[in-house]
Amino acid sequence: MESICYYKPEELKQMTANRKQEFSALFQKLKKKKPKNLDTIVHALHEEAFNQFDCLDCANCCSSISPIITDNDVNRLAKSQKMKASDFTDRHLYLDEDQDYVFQKTPCPFLMHDNYCCVYNNRPRACREYPHTDRKRFYQILNLTRKNCEICPIVYAITNELTTLGL
Repeated sequence: MESICYYKPEELKQMTANRKQEFSALFQKLKKKKPKNLDTIVHALHEEAFNQFDCLDCANCCSSISPIITDNDVNRLAKSQKMKASDFTDRHLYLDEDQDYVFQKTPCPFLMHDNYCCVYNNRPRACREYPHTDRKRFYQILNLTRKNCEICPIVYAITNELTTLGL
């Protein structure tokens, strides 16, 4: 895998757009006939990518998108902030068009100037799992992966590498 560089979301969006046909063909191919070893391949690429790249240099995810916030997340975050869950919800969240709670604005209200998360040990589940490239049954999140190419240099790099493997 090539060395992974930090790119701003606008740059990743453009890079992804430039590779749209190639990436679309890959994801269509994977949807039609998923290789038996897809998870093994993607998980190995995930490990390699995370050995090369420090998310603290980037924080595109925290600065440009909001995770889905579950009820458990609300309770955990509210407790960490010494707030009632309802007060936390009123102060930080809104229901999006899919009726999911998300943060009212980006960047994340808990992202600090040095890209550290001030609620890291209590962060939402979606943040814990991002960018989802180590998930089992990777083929089930291909649409999400395509979107995440525009935000996360690691997802872009993994997708790029998948195109070179000729799966």
